[in-house]
Amino acid sequence: MAAGYVRPARPEDAGEIARIQLATWRVAYRRILPRHVLDNLDEAYLARRWDAAVQEPPSGAHRVLVAVEQAAQSYLVGFVASGPADADALAPEEPAEALGPDVAAVTDLLVEPRWGRRGHGSRLLAAAVEHWRADGLTRAVAWAFDADAATRKFLGSTGWEPDGAARALDVDDMLVPQIRLHVAIPETAEEISSADR
Repeated sequence: MAAGYVRPARPEDAGEIARIQLATWRVAYRRILPRHVLDNLDEAYLARRWDAAVQEPPSGAHRVLVAVEQAAQSYLVGFVASGPADADALAPEEPAEALGPDVAAVTDLLVEPRWGRRGHGSRLLAAAVEHWRADGLTRAVAWAFDADAATRKFLGSTGWEPDGAARALDVDDMLVPQIRLHVAIPETAEEISSADR
């Protein structure tokens, strides 16, 4: 019988987080981002960035949490990174004060596809919400690729909705549209949906 749980990321997790990011992007974004861009992503570079995110976060409210699948062995299968909203959470031309100091921003929420549909995404999101609530944050935002139906469906099933903001990322001279989703942070754990990812 398999079980899963969420815990804070540790420095030794950086390599696995990078591997999960690459594996997930190469499957989930293969029709969204240029293939050569996905093929040329540097896993060692990503691991160094995740090591810095885990060991030297900009604040105590910036966190990386990992999902663990526990059966005969334990496997890291997904992660979420978030913190207070900053300039990267803003839409183009949006004023710096538009989101306010009580808004969390999700920068990454990924579950490796082979471990999908086992509740890991829901557990990651619920754990992040608990931290946001403890940090006094009342709303959260996340950017999603417009063509990423899976992420939009998952977040939508837990109450996230487009807030009207949009942008396009320039990926090797290809503009890739994104929309921003937002949600009010539930006041109690009972309000968090049990949607699965």
